[in-house]
Parts: sequence; C-alpha cells; structure tokens
Amino acid sequence: MVPSARFINNAIGLLFVSPAHGSAAMIRKQLQFAIIALCSLALPALAQDEPGCLDCHAQEDSPELHQVFNSAHGDVNGGGAAACTACHGPSEAHDRRGRRVSPDISFGPKWGSEPAAQNDSCLACHESTGGKLAWLGSEHEQENMVCADCHDSHTTRDPVMEVETAQTQCLTCHSRQRAELNMPSRHPIAEGKTACTDCHNPHGSTTHAALHQVTLNENCYSCHEEKRGPMLWEHEPVTEDCANCHTPHGSVHDNLLTARGPAQCQQCHSAAFHPSVPYGGEGLSGSMNANVAGKNCMNCHSQVHGSNHPSGARLTR
Repeated sequence: MVPSARFINNAIGLLFVSPAHGSAAMIRKQLQFAIIALCSLALPALAQDEPGCLDCHAQEDSPELHQVFNSAHGDVNGGGAAACTACHGPSEAHDRRGRRVSPDISFGPKWGSEPAAQNDSCLACHESTGGKLAWLGSEHEQENMVCADCHDSHTTRDPVMEVETAQTQCLTCHSRQRAELNMPSRHPIAEGKTACTDCHNPHGSTTHAALHQVTLNENCYSCHEEKRGPMLWEHEPVTEDCANCHTPHGSVHDNLLTARGPAQCQQCHSAAFHPSVPYGGEGLSGSMNANVAGKNCMNCHSQVHGSNHPSGARLTR
C-alpha cells in the first residue's frame, strides 16, 4: 500500500530532525524508520519502471515484437513483461543468461519448443473458443503442426485473419489445391471473393477434410442454397454427394465438373435410354438435331440438380 501524504511528509521530516530534540540512539532509530518509509514509497514506481523482458527486447531493437502490445494478446495479458510471460512462461534462466538459454516456451516451426508445449500454451486461453474445440485429434494436430505455423501473435492484425492473405498461408502447404485454384473453372479464392475457411475449419472438425458442416452437401448449400431441394424430381447423384460430379477447388472443365459434359454423364448413364456410343451421336434418337451435335447432355437435360416441373421427370425442364 502506498503511504499517505501525511505519513510521507512526517518520514521526510525525520531526516532533518535536530539533535537537540533527542538522544543519538533515538535519532538513529528515527532515521532508520524514515529510510524504510521512503523505500516503501519508491517500490510501486520501481515495479512500474521494471521492464523485465523489455530490458533486452527494446522497441528500437525489436520493433516487430512490440506490436504485440497493440494486439488482442497484449490487451488480454497486460503490458510489459506480463504479456510476454503469459505465453512464454516465466523464463527465469533466459532472463539471467539471455540468448544462451531459450525462453521456457519458444514459438515457431523451426526453432520453437515441442509442438505439444507450444500448442498447450495457446490452448490455455483458446481451448474453449468456438471453432477450436476439435483441434486435439485433428489432421493438422496429428501432423505436429503448431499454432505459429499459421498465426503471428505479435502483429496488430494477424495476416491469416484477412481474406486477402489467409489463402497464401493455406496454399503454402496445400500445393495440389494451389494448382487447382489456377485452373479455368475455380472458386474465386484468388480474387478474394471466397476463402478456404468458408468451407474448412483449420482448427479441425468431426468431418472429413475439416469441413464446417456435417456433410459435403450441407457445406455446399451454405452458398448454393438454390440447389438444396427437396425437388419434385431429384437426381440421385446430386442428393448423395456434390463431389460425384464436381471438384471443389478447380477444374479444366466448366462448372467445376470432373469431366466434360458427355463423359461426366455417361459415368452413370451407360445404357438406359441412350446407349453408350461414340460421341458422334449415331446411336441417339434424333441424332442429327442441334442439341446432339453440341455433344452435351445438358443441352436437353438442363435441370441436372433436380426439377419441380410437373413434366420434369427427365430433368429437361
């Protein structure tokens, strides 16, 4: 507790007491009391001025580290050394010996502590946060990934939280998807109109490929609501799994199809009504009309996702 102003003034006055007012022993005792009182006054100021970690990691030497004090992490943990030790641990040996000894917990994929230690430090605060409950046992966790692989906790605004820059972080590892997203037909992730996290939860989920929704179709319906149904006339491959016909990241075929029109359909429709024949159309009824010449089943069967038309049994309307 900080001494009151009257107490402090009395203590200071004792330093200047005249010998005439008492014996030498009494004056010595009064001086000791005065010194103790002044020290107690100085302690709060010393605590505020004691920078701890900032003794070495000064603003001019480590400007990038000081951004943490303007971030959510700095706000939660307080300023100064308190913000550092909340994540890095007390790190007393590091405090005494500097670079020769690492902090109790170091972050990063190359020089960091063991993945479990790094992630435990983060999960101490983030474990109950929505969307992160499935981290333990997730594909990323099983690959020994750490939070710092994707996140930068020292920045004012973590780049992975921005739509424009988050995809760069994901595609650093997911090279196949990076190639697919440069194909002619693709989701507009490169344009910043959608993001990987619109479909995937990077912290894990109970589904395959860490999808947000329980099934792939439900994931797709989050944006493609008009395809949900139920329809009067349904197309079984559509209701079963969108991936029966579409590839989610990119394709050389229109509409993210896994194959071009006729080949796509004839993976299932190999005999019924139209027999499987070369794409010249010789075996199809009305083989020389314009629709058949276009060599695309959807020229006639345009409602491939289902139809509510009373005469839409063949998905033609």
